[in-house]
Amino acid sequence: MPYVNIKITREGATAEQKRQLIEGATRLLVEVLGKNPATTVVVIDEVDTDNWGIGGVPVTERRRSEGQPPQ
Repeated sequence: MPYVNIKITREGATAEQKRQLIEGATRLLVEVLGKNPATTVVVIDEVDTDNWGIGGVPVTERRRSEGQPPQ
């Protein structure tokens, strides 16, 4: 039973976009590894940008310093 965990920042992904991610990840496992879609589990975790860091800096802070508006 494949288990896929997709982590994205919490910035307003729509229910439709999440549905497409779940469908696409499932399809990829079926096409590449021949896995059964009925037993493929996909979980999407949305993480606040304060809790996601790149290069030692939280994404919220990084974007602020780059002049990007918070999303």
